Amino acid sequence: MKIAEAMSSPAVSVPTRTPLKQVAQEMATYGVGSVVVTEGGTLRGIVTDRDLAVGALAGGLDVDEAVDTVMTSPVITVNVTDDIHRAYRIFRTSGIRRLPVVDGPRVVGVLTVDDMLMDVFRRLADLLGPVAWSVLEEPPGPPSGGTHGRGV
Repeated sequence: MKIAEAMSSPAVSVPTRTPLKQVAQEMATYGVGSVVVTEGGTLRGIVTDRDLAVGALAGGLDVDEAVDTVMTSPVITVNVTDDIHRAYRIFRTSGIRRLPVVDGPRVVGVLTVDDMLMDVFRRLADLLGPVAWSVLEEPPGPPSGGTHGRGV
């Protein structure tokens, strides 16, 4: 499976001089835990909700400080055409939870540990579906009357 099949896209992106308050608002608006930081279309860094909480708030930074004061740089990335197993290895060995996905110089998405868990759950469901049916000796379907566990 290719990374393109599991990633979230497009990536939420902000320029390097974006104020921290606006970065937090972007995260809230798009429901994401990280944004990529770009300059002239080139990836410069990544900032996470944890960076904002621990690096900015706990560090006493003003909400008008620029995002590049707390972003992580350089950034570990994966290519959109890479096999998903490369991302598994990076997550396992690096301790990071989000990977910007690039296609050449452009950021085209973000792959998260949560995306990987969804992939694992889908694969497990595919594997266990037939096993569960054989154990139950019937395919799941609508209830066929009865008490529905009420003991009546």
